Amino acid sequence: MSDISLTPSSNQRLAGRRIVISGAASGIGRVTAHLFMEEGAKVILLDRNAAGLEAAFGSHDGVIAGADITKEDHVTAAINQAAEKIGGIDGVINAAGIMMTGPTAEITPKIWRQVLDVNLSGSFFVIQACLPWLRRSEISTVVNIASGAGLLPNAPGLAAYAASKGGVIALTKALAADLAPAIRVNCVCPGMVDTPMADGFRTNVGNYALKRIADPAEIARAMLFLTSPDSSYVTGATLAVDGGRTFH
Repeated sequence: MSDISLTPSSNQRLAGRRIVISGAASGIGRVTAHLFMEEGAKVILLDRNAAGLEAAFGSHDGVIAGADITKEDHVTAAINQAAEKIGGIDGVINAAGIMMTGPTAEITPKIWRQVLDVNLSGSFFVIQACLPWLRRSEISTVVNIASGAGLLPNAPGLAAYAASKGGVIALTKALAADLAPAIRVNCVCPGMVDTPMADGFRTNVGNYALKRIADPAEIARAMLFLTSPDSSYVTGATLAVDGGRTFH
């Protein structure tokens, strides 16, 4: 995988914006947080792994908000406290997520609930907690991370994950209608991305037109587009950033 640098694209497109990023301690969330900071945003770093946030961002101008996104009261308290520190919230990136795979017959109720609680309910709780702040902003955006599996679940073992990410796509469209015109809501559907979540699947790129997995920065830049004024007439969109896996 080539090293796709974040710095050359920096044009301060998010100068003055205050953005919540869930799942910021690792993977796509961490890369997105660094990119958004490069682009001038003040970032609220939301993750249940507060120590991981400290390790990744201790020297940066971000506000650390440790919270489990499946617990709505914890999320609301953490977001309100962080928003007070930076004077508000203009945008949300829902990057927190988990992937648990296995045959349908072996999916326990605990696994099913855990995947949906984090990927779908957690995304909703973050948005709901941010909503009072977003409504005070003149330019408000929400970008959810769904998945190519939510668009085209064409591999075995994805029942819980695909259901949760399909739910994120539907949630995005419903919120885009519900919160318009004040708040734009879109989602990005990555294919396989070079993060620990791809371990065990990295060679399964035969059905990808570009024949490789994505660098996390490529997903982060798609979310930058949907957060920035460059996408000012886009809402309710599902953007496949999947190397041609689904051709949506």
